[in-house]
Amino acid sequence: MLYQPIVALILQGKKRSMIGDKILEYGAGEYFVGAIDVPVLWQIIQASQSKPFVSVSMLIDPSKLKAIQLEMENRALPVFTAGFGVTQVEDELVGAFWRLLKLYDHPQDIVILEPLLEREILFRLLQGTQGVILRQLSGSDSRLSYIKLALNWMKTNFALPIHVEELASMTGMSVSVFHRHFKALTAMTPIQYQKQLRLHEARRRLVEESGDATGTAFSVGYESVSQFSREYARLFGSPPVRDAKRFHCRNVKQPTGTIP
Repeated sequence: MLYQPIVALILQGKKRSMIGDKILEYGAGEYFVGAIDVPVLWQIIQASQSKPFVSVSMLIDPSKLKAIQLEMENRALPVFTAGFGVTQVEDELVGAFWRLLKLYDHPQDIVILEPLLEREILFRLLQGTQGVILRQLSGSDSRLSYIKLALNWMKTNFALPIHVEELASMTGMSVSVFHRHFKALTAMTPIQYQKQLRLHEARRRLVEESGDATGTAFSVGYESVSQFSREYARLFGSPPVRDAKRFHCRNVKQPTGTIP
């Protein structure tokens, strides 16, 4: 899937996320935070019928994050770092999430309290270990904000050929500086990022729209069907047709109590 800026707290079980050349494993009591849109492969690596995998996540609104950052005293300046990370959850953040989940027991309170608890979660994230990642989102002149111009263009135009020189020009950076910062943020080169965007979109179309592999390959920007099939199988473990058929045929009943 394509992660947007997000925080995901694991309550039970364990998960593995693969982002570019990074592999992150995290379980109960840990959380993932991401400040960028990035293609992710993930799998549940610890779960059972009696103890299913359970997590809670919240999309992060950069505008709300920035508003909180502006109000914080002694706010630190954005520091360029990776665009995602995993860490042990702080007690205050657990408490804020718990109060948010408890609102489901009191639907009449949601309209008033949900915005306040969302604001508290964002505040706790900025104060926490991974706050350095999110502070990049709140700085309009940070390197992340410039690279996001290139990321947004690539997401919208993933089927078109890319030229790193043009992407660097969008950000006002030299090619070498842009390439280095892009890799640091996403754990991928621009070419690898585009490839993953194409392959994730191809998989979505094959699974949800039941398209054929050849038409799908051309629709996401590939000029060679054999190259598409080869790279698809390398990323997802099976050739396009076999992979899509597996999704179409299976009908797995989710264990009671799981939260996707």
